[in-house]
Amino acid sequence: MNPNMEFDILEFAEGAKRASGLAVIIDVFRAFSVACYAAEGGASGIIATASVEEAFNLKRKYKNSVLVGERNERKIDGFDYGNSPTEILKADIKGKIVIHTTTAGTTGLVNAVNADQILAGSFVNASSTAEYIKRINPQVVSFVAMGYRANESAAEDLLCAEYIISLLLDDKKQFSERISGLRYSSGERFFNPVNIEFSPPTDFFLCTMPNRFSFVLKAFRRHDGNMELERIDI
Repeated sequence: MNPNMEFDILEFAEGAKRASGLAVIIDVFRAFSVACYAAEGGASGIIATASVEEAFNLKRKYKNSVLVGERNERKIDGFDYGNSPTEILKADIKGKIVIHTTTAGTTGLVNAVNADQILAGSFVNASSTAEYIKRINPQVVSFVAMGYRANESAAEDLLCAEYIISLLLDDKKQFSERISGLRYSSGERFFNPVNIEFSPPTDFFLCTMPNRFSFVLKAFRRHDGNMELERIDI
């Protein structure tokens, strides 16, 4: 790995706009955890868009597709699934195009206009993300923590950035207690009975399983401005 590799940690859509080099857009709770589960579940493609209206437009264009996403954490009216890995694990998405829109994560992808390459990052594919970065060996890696609703710092996204950097540096620092401890900070909402229908406790655990998947999701900008996520096995 390039010993002079620079790491920038940015936040929110503004941070995504400023990201350069190889950008890792991070949304642990829950967008890019969901995207990984969708890829593992056999989705034939994943299209990320920032707009609900554009998601419906894409659904009309691609007949063999499903709508996945949230606003205010809840499934959007007319969508097939919410932004929940628990739902995606149970869903029949094999061979279907997943059209995905969220408040934070997918907005970050669309706004990363100055990056040379873009990855969708989360704990569940963190080691693969680090390995991919080592292989590409860029001068600059920009980690963009998208945060809670894209306007409030989120401990899980910042911790995920720190974790990936530690893997890049072969740091032996232990993260398991800090990751599980998210249950009592930013992940506390998953254990509130009021949220169980759209944000169940299982979502927390599915989003905080480090290195569950051996692939990265690389984002490519489409002709229509939306982003296509391609699974690259590592």
